[in-house]
Amino acid sequence: MILLLILSGAIISICMGLRQSLGLFMRPMTIDAGVSAATFGFAIALQNIVWGVTQPFVGALADKHGPRPILITTALLYASGMLLMVFSHGELGLDIAGFLLGIGTAGTAFGVLIGVVTRATPEARRSQTVGLVAASGSLGTMVLAPLGQSLINNFGWQPAMVAFAVIASSMVLFALPIKHLAIVLNADPSRSNANVIARSKPLREALREAIGHRGYLFMTLAFFACGFQLVFITTHLPAYLQLCGIAPGVSATALGLIGLFNTFGTYGFGLLGARYSQKHLLAMIYLLRTLFIVGFLLVPISATTTLIFAAAMGTLWLGVSPLVTGIIGRVFGLEHFGTLYGVVFLSHQVGSFFGAWMGGLVFARNGSYDFAWGALIAIGFIAFTLQWLMDENPPKQSQRAGGAQPVPA
Repeated sequence: MILLLILSGAIISICMGLRQSLGLFMRPMTIDAGVSAATFGFAIALQNIVWGVTQPFVGALADKHGPRPILITTALLYASGMLLMVFSHGELGLDIAGFLLGIGTAGTAFGVLIGVVTRATPEARRSQTVGLVAASGSLGTMVLAPLGQSLINNFGWQPAMVAFAVIASSMVLFALPIKHLAIVLNADPSRSNANVIARSKPLREALREAIGHRGYLFMTLAFFACGFQLVFITTHLPAYLQLCGIAPGVSATALGLIGLFNTFGTYGFGLLGARYSQKHLLAMIYLLRTLFIVGFLLVPISATTTLIFAAAMGTLWLGVSPLVTGIIGRVFGLEHFGTLYGVVFLSHQVGSFFGAWMGGLVFARNGSYDFAWGALIAIGFIAFTLQWLMDENPPKQSQRAGGAQPVPA
């Protein structure tokens, strides 16, 4: 089990670290390659929407055929997208790169690997174990953001992007042993989920049941805000800080701090999710993120306030992962986990798309990010309200069938 956690954590760490460091390339690409902020922002936005749209299908393929072929294929697509950004600077080339990166991220980020870990973990330890693996996704940002900035400063953005592509391709090596480990662990009777296996319902029926569940819809809509806020920050915070007269190195340090504090925050929320209401913890994450954004904008922008803001946001960054996956697994079971998680995550990525694209459009038209920050705040409060009111009880059909059990208050 420990080896599975290490391998899964390494893949997620590389995937998320590279993805969350792409904002560092926007400024040099606009100067050296003539790429506009709107064009770059749209490519990142496209990556996020493709990630979301393909996540249910990638998850379904992993549920059916196992994780290893999906991981290997998507890791190679990820690396190919980064290489394309080096050699094609036009809108079409960047959009194709964003498309490849989106599919690559759908396979190598949380959806597939969290499903593998969830199935291999006893229910009593599931929340904290998923929190541990999700937390590892921040270690990559902590290392790769400063590394990327250093490579850009010393060698230029193109060699830096090639180096990132090589790092992306290394995910293939970590994926090779995962199939065997997953088979061995799932064959262990102490880890079996008999109640889930007994349900054995068709995928179409499981989707219909979930989409008709008010709580599932509320959680899905609230997840939009998560992607909207976080991708706006990773994509546009470096440019915003330069407008405020902050040195470029502070941006990389801020992204690294987000990764560092997220490591502790995500694991902490995984532990809390094993003891307290997961829907209320999710709601508090949305509320606290929004309040931190308000506080950051109210105080004078400086290197110190930026790093404090990054640490605060990092603590809340991926804490949603063990909570969302915990709710899905407990309310709907694990048989079609990859697909159901993928549908929820699609909402997250629609938010990511608009967060990245909207930021670029607002800045291109107004020369300011003020309206964009206001949108982040409004959507954050809406997400808090939806998540707090979510119905966390299993569907009535599942209760009659003896499937998933109600969540304790």
